[in-house]
Amino acid sequence: MSPTLVLIITFFALCLLRVPIAVSLGLSSIFALSLIDFTMYPVIYKMFVSSSSSTLMAIPGFIFAGIIMTKGGISHHLIEALKSWIGLLRGGLAIVTILACMIFAAISGSSPATAAAIGGIMIPGLVNSGYSKRYAMGLVAAAGTLGILLPPSIPLILYGVITEESISDLFTAGILPGVLLGVILMIYAIYDARKHNYGRLPKQSKSEIFRKTRKASWGFVLPVLILAGIYTGVMTPTEAAFVAVLYSLIISIFVYKEMTFSIFRNVVMESINVTAMIFLIMAAANIFGMFLTTEQVPQTLTQWIQDSSTNKWMFIIAINILLFILGMFLDAVSIILITLPIILPILVMFDINLIHFAIIMTINMELGMITPPVGLNLFVVSGIAKEKIGEVVKGVVPFFGLLVLALILVILFPQISLALVK
Repeated sequence: MSPTLVLIITFFALCLLRVPIAVSLGLSSIFALSLIDFTMYPVIYKMFVSSSSSTLMAIPGFIFAGIIMTKGGISHHLIEALKSWIGLLRGGLAIVTILACMIFAAISGSSPATAAAIGGIMIPGLVNSGYSKRYAMGLVAAAGTLGILLPPSIPLILYGVITEESISDLFTAGILPGVLLGVILMIYAIYDARKHNYGRLPKQSKSEIFRKTRKASWGFVLPVLILAGIYTGVMTPTEAAFVAVLYSLIISIFVYKEMTFSIFRNVVMESINVTAMIFLIMAAANIFGMFLTTEQVPQTLTQWIQDSSTNKWMFIIAINILLFILGMFLDAVSIILITLPIILPILVMFDINLIHFAIIMTINMELGMITPPVGLNLFVVSGIAKEKIGEVVKGVVPFFGLLVLALILVILFPQISLALVK
């Protein structure tokens, strides 16, 4: 039995035994390496080197900032302001949910974090306003996926590190597709609200709208601060992440005064847990990469595609199907770190724009976030709403089709991704 086959069988066997993805990938890769003529001394060194890039330090920063926003009151006040503006329209509360997810996405870079932060506030609000609970759960799960498409995006940071593409350009490429998906979701929300005659919030006075807007203005400044700092070259993504942390802390402690010591301790613990999970996957994926390099898997696969005379569009269709299937079982970080080193030479061979492909890959991973059996957003929303996963899945079905529509548009019209890139 070939070492590659041994690795695949071992990996899936460990996953079926509910061993964490990072441990499954690391152990199966080490086992496969032990079967070939390979010295094991560099393994530990490679695991540490994989996470030593200063660019990767942006990841814990954005995670930390996103959790502070959730626990420190910033998210709550943003949503209250949006409600005062749009809530009185038919379908307005659904639009508020989508806009809130887009704003939070521009800070956290994480889909599950976005779904958790917005869902905890908006699902009860949607239900109380007459929306069906199934619809509310599906909307939050789908809109929450914007967390990894709109900048700053944790998957796009990893993609940039692996492909050596400019992270600022990747962030820029995610803006129009993210807005496009947001607009598609809003159009559907308005249509569905009118079709089912969903309720609207009471009209608020101008003084109340002004008061809520003024209170939320501190939160609205944060995504502008982050993105303006990155795109003007004043800050790197890593620096912007920790500026976001400092800003969020100052606002939560001194302006909203909702960040106590016990809450801050929980914020730190949650940030450490999420960051550790991501970096452990990265370390395990680096071992996997060592195996691929030693066995020349990317070169073999590239040669096979060349010999098969597969054209560019057949490859794009095949890779989309592969990414969709992987998204059903793996998280976005794992997919990028496992697949990208393998398909990168093929992308170059077909002269596929790497920045455009980054957005295609990211939207596929958005689909994975709402696809059973392991769609992370499904579990997040299920936990928030205290409903069975099956109910969340039923609610997310129409929104799944909208994400597929956005993916098709981005594939067929590359300028959606590339128009703003210099």
